[in-house]
Amino acid sequence: MSTATSVRGIGRQLDNPADLGGAVDELLAARSEPPILLGLGEPTHGIVAFPLLRNELLIQLVERGYRSIVLEIDFFAASVVDDYVCGATAEIDAVLATGFSHGFGAVPGNRELVQWLRAHNAGRAPDDRVRCYGFDAPTEYAGAPSPRRALGAVIDYLPEALRPASARDLDALLGDESEWLNPAAMYDAAASIGDSERVRALRVIADDLASALHRAAPGLHAADPTGYFLAAAHARAALGLLRYHVAMADPAAERIGTLVSVRAEIMADNLLAIVAREQPRGPVLVFAHNAHLQRAQSHSPVVGAATWANTGALIGLALGELYAFIASDANPKSESGTLQYQLAAATDRRALFPAPALRAALEPSTRAGEPIVPGHIPLAPSDLDGADAVVFIADTDGVRVQYW
Repeated sequence: MSTATSVRGIGRQLDNPADLGGAVDELLAARSEPPILLGLGEPTHGIVAFPLLRNELLIQLVERGYRSIVLEIDFFAASVVDDYVCGATAEIDAVLATGFSHGFGAVPGNRELVQWLRAHNAGRAPDDRVRCYGFDAPTEYAGAPSPRRALGAVIDYLPEALRPASARDLDALLGDESEWLNPAAMYDAAASIGDSERVRALRVIADDLASALHRAAPGLHAADPTGYFLAAAHARAALGLLRYHVAMADPAAERIGTLVSVRAEIMADNLLAIVAREQPRGPVLVFAHNAHLQRAQSHSPVVGAATWANTGALIGLALGELYAFIASDANPKSESGTLQYQLAAATDRRALFPAPALRAALEPSTRAGEPIVPGHIPLAPSDLDGADAVVFIADTDGVRVQYW
């Protein structure tokens, strides 16, 4: 039996939404206990087929008790999306522009997602609505803001008697925002504000505020669960942003890898907080790049030889079997001898392959294919160790939607 034949034999064809729901049911039923967090990854941003797959899966999962979706967008900006899908009055174009960081509001599939969520939630009780969250750090590709907004939010939330004395010097230490947003700092450590006495003092303040908030949690959370959830998120953001700026100031060769790792830590902390909040209502679906969600170490040609423990690895350590991850990929024209070639030979449209069985069916010489567009990170056989299954889409031509 050829490898292609054996790979075809383990794949479940996904010709319609019911097939997708059934395949995921079967995959999750084989686990020792159902996950409270299910990840769906994509190999690059901007190929329409992957957000559409996400939308289709979400509809299936909502029928099975899922009540929230988490996207790879800024945690705080995503509140604009959540407000809208829960009934707030707004223009959808403004929601897509301001609620989706990184320009992701322009990706086809996201408008459809927001429209479906709003229509689904209409007339439903708050506990039965499908909520929308972001779990990304408040950073962008060219840099990061100061922790001004985050620190201020924690101070405003804390009762005056609980505010640490160290926070009195906050405004003077923060200075002008342009010092923090200097785009040169992403590529030149010397241009970063991170290696300064001001930043070291701000890290003490951020830690003091986070500690004060945590110590007061029993009373504050009981009185205002939503307010406490947001204040805790701001405390995490302040600490994370300061760590990020410190890493930007490090001239070491691996500084970009460290920045990616710090971002992964922020994302993992945000995601765990969301799961904890949503667990009483049901399991959570998270959608992001494969590199963020796989449980194995991540790597990227963009950051050279650097590897890091990504969000999925950190989440997997915290949740164990309660976290499941389905990766996805595409490239119907990949060359012989690659994982993508064998997956394409096993489906005319799309199929789900359990990762352990797929890995066992591959020849030792199997390698990853070439990217189909800039930014595409094709799955390698070793990546299967960090996933529970792979959905391969063969009916896409790989046309990328330019949104940045």
